[in-house]
Amino acid sequence: MSLSGLVLGGAFALDVLVGEPPRRLHPVAWFGRLVGYVDGEWQRPRLVGTAAAVCLPLLAALVVAGLVVAVGTVDPRAGALVGALAVFVSTSLRRLIERVREVTARTEDDVETARERLRALAGRDAAALSPGQIRSAAVESLAENLADGLVAPLSGYALFAAAATALGLSPLSAVACGCGGAAWVKAVNTLDSMLGYRSKPVGWAPARLDDAVMWIPARLSALLLAVVSRAPLALVRARRWTGDLASPNSGWPMGTLAGILDVRLEKPGHYTLNEDAALPDAARAGVAVRKVALTGVVAYALTGVVTWT
Repeated sequence: MSLSGLVLGGAFALDVLVGEPPRRLHPVAWFGRLVGYVDGEWQRPRLVGTAAAVCLPLLAALVVAGLVVAVGTVDPRAGALVGALAVFVSTSLRRLIERVREVTARTEDDVETARERLRALAGRDAAALSPGQIRSAAVESLAENLADGLVAPLSGYALFAAAATALGLSPLSAVACGCGGAAWVKAVNTLDSMLGYRSKPVGWAPARLDDAVMWIPARLSALLLAVVSRAPLALVRARRWTGDLASPNSGWPMGTLAGILDVRLEKPGHYTLNEDAALPDAARAGVAVRKVALTGVVAYALTGVVTWT
């Protein structure tokens, strides 16, 4: 097996077997503490935010790539295992699916608990949401996090690893670049999730950078969902609905999944996708979970094909 195959196979296996490391041991949580120092009042917040958007993801990428090379110089397979850990913590599939399943199940018999558990998936006030609206929020988060939490980091891995290979670098250097690329994308997304709000002037640059970085992964996620579901027209329908969202990207995977399921997805007071359909019931939400899970597996497989050396 190639080094890249070891990295991706190991990352996928860790996701299936572990799901997510404890927060105290999670490098993304460590990175979040570093970002916390940026989240404050500054005389020139846009300048500070721009510096953070440039420097912090680069720092994450260099640390990850450096660790892979340092360990891999002693034993390339050990370096690949370090890379597998890096890709594992930069991506998420099993934990996302578990959370959506849990929230969906609770809407059937314990709506208050479902509202509480939804907070781990969607940043909205759930106090007045109906069971259907809770399931809608869970399905929306499922689609959006497929793009943010899986396809985007894997795309970063594929792009940087393939570029390194094209430049004639060694297989170890290629996987190091790929792992650094995945870490860079995850860091950009983390910066946006923590700082990228209109109420935070320091978040302007992180939000704009995340919009740019997510442009291709969001559309690629929509395409993969449509292909896996054998529903190409869902992409056409999604394109009609994307204008309803403030984000230039999140509407693509969410709209495509709404089209595949033929359900209405809505955030009250903000947007509605496929407004003529009904909100998802538990069965439709279950179908959404299966579609996203299969799409995640396909995303891993495609990344392996692109980077196989």
